[in-house]
Amino acid sequence: MKKTISERSPEFDEKVLDHIDLMYAVALKLTRNPQDAHDLTQNAIVKALRFHHKFEEGTYIKAWLLTIVRNTFINDYRQKTRRPTLVELTGAETTPSRFPEPGVQFKPEREEYSEIVELLDDKVRFAVESLPEDFRAVVIKADLEDKSYKQISLELNCPIGTVMSRLFRGRKLLREKLRSFAQDCGLLSSSS
Repeated sequence: MKKTISERSPEFDEKVLDHIDLMYAVALKLTRNPQDAHDLTQNAIVKALRFHHKFEEGTYIKAWLLTIVRNTFINDYRQKTRRPTLVELTGAETTPSRFPEPGVQFKPEREEYSEIVELLDDKVRFAVESLPEDFRAVVIKADLEDKSYKQISLELNCPIGTVMSRLFRGRKLLREKLRSFAQDCGLLSSSS
């Protein structure tokens, strides 16, 4: 019979805390960074204590705890790879501007693709215009007009899932078409 969440025993807490050093050692081996290992160990301990009711008596607690450390590391790694890399700039860096002035807002009188697409570099414009109509409409509305999935769904009268699928496929086609252009502009290394 499994324990309920409220029945965590002090003995269980002690068993978990007895293995902190081992958990940290494994976390350090996984992260190769003392601060990250400390954070990973702390997160794993919190999870172990929170999910104590999942621990079955007779199970080897050391293996159970190390599994939590490993799974927490893997989940954190997956989340980090899904997020874009953030770089903190000091303000002293100079970069050539390839984009319109940030303070200038473009608001077309009537929303037509041609007016927005005319603002793009020729190679980008040709790539966007070469997309199939369904993909092109969604890419322009999402990436150029900065509209939400819901807004696009309402405007195109299609389900949000269809909008997401078309946007994914349209962006993928654009990436393929613009790979050499991005390399020429220094936005993508030639090995990518």
